[in-house]
Amino acid sequence: MPPARSATAAPRRRVRTPPRPRRVTVRAPKLRVRWDRAGRIGLLVVLGVVVGLYVQHTLAYISTKSQADHQQAVVSRLQRQNRALEREQKSLGDPATIVRDARELGMVRPGERPYVITGLNHH
Repeated sequence: MPPARSATAAPRRRVRTPPRPRRVTVRAPKLRVRWDRAGRIGLLVVLGVVVGLYVQHTLAYISTKSQADHQQAVVSRLQRQNRALEREQKSLGDPATIVRDARELGMVRPGERPYVITGLNHH
C-alpha cells in the first residue's frame, strides 16, 4: 500500500520517461479496392457503350437518308421521262403528225399524183 500523506503536503511530481519506440512490423501492403476509381471506370465503360450505340444508329440513319435521296432522284427523273413520253404519244396520235410523217417517208394519198423533183441541193 502507498504510504499515507498529509493533505497539506505538496504533490509529488512524476518523472516522465520518453515513450518507448514502437516496433513497426513490415507487412506486404493490403490490396484494397478503390471503389471510387472502380465506379468511375464502370461509368466510363457504360458511357462508351451508349456512345457506340448512338454512333451505330447515326451511321445507319445517314446511310438510309443517302439511299432515300438517291431513290428520290431516280423517281424524279423517271417522272420527267414519263411526262415526255405521254406528250410524244399524244402528238403521234394527232392526224396532222401522221400525215407529216407519212409524207417524209414518201407516201401519197390515194388519188394523188406523186411528183419527184431532181437536181435540187439537199440541205
